[in-house]
Amino acid sequence: MCISFSPTSNAAWTQHHFSQDLPKGYPLEVYPGYLAPLVVKSHQSQRIAIGLAAFGLIPAWSKDKKIAKHTYNARSETVAIKPSYRSAWHERRLGIVLVDHFYEPHYGSGRAQRWQIQQADQKPFGIACIWEQWQDSSQDKTTDAKIVSFSMLTINADQHPVMQQFHRPTEEKRTPLILHPTQFSQWLAADMQQIKEMLHWEAFPPLIAQERSEIHVG
Repeated sequence: MCISFSPTSNAAWTQHHFSQDLPKGYPLEVYPGYLAPLVVKSHQSQRIAIGLAAFGLIPAWSKDKKIAKHTYNARSETVAIKPSYRSAWHERRLGIVLVDHFYEPHYGSGRAQRWQIQQADQKPFGIACIWEQWQDSSQDKTTDAKIVSFSMLTINADQHPVMQQFHRPTEEKRTPLILHPTQFSQWLAADMQQIKEMLHWEAFPPLIAQERSEIHVG
């Protein structure tokens, strides 16, 4: 699973791939509840947009935002049936969160060490997500108090040459679904069959990993 990541601030890369500007006002490092740039596409108008969304999907039926502490990663094997995710999944509310690198625990020394994963060429990349829109029932529904939130999709990584080394030795190895740039347009407009065909790591761009102890805030 991925509990923290660094969103990209690479405006030129974002313009090249999405013809959109990055939003402002997000931190250097994101944890559940924090805002990050998310790419979405309207099924009706086909318009692509990039805006800020909260890490940790808040289903429309939730009474509060606390659930986001548990919904930042959605297992691809069960996303279609889990109450928190199934509406976003079946409605194909698909997004891409734009990332420079993300972090996972490495237990090679016998204790958890913080490692950073990024593309081998050090360029930004996109992680496949589902997203939802939620409004606090305590707010006046005539006001614009809606929150867009997202969950990263994860897949099995037992055989991935880089991602298989993370998490506890006895745990299943998982990885966020990293999209190759050639998959961006396909993912945002994918039908259900196409989505299922993309739920594997063989198309991942080359990755590298290294130990990182510092934490960025602000």
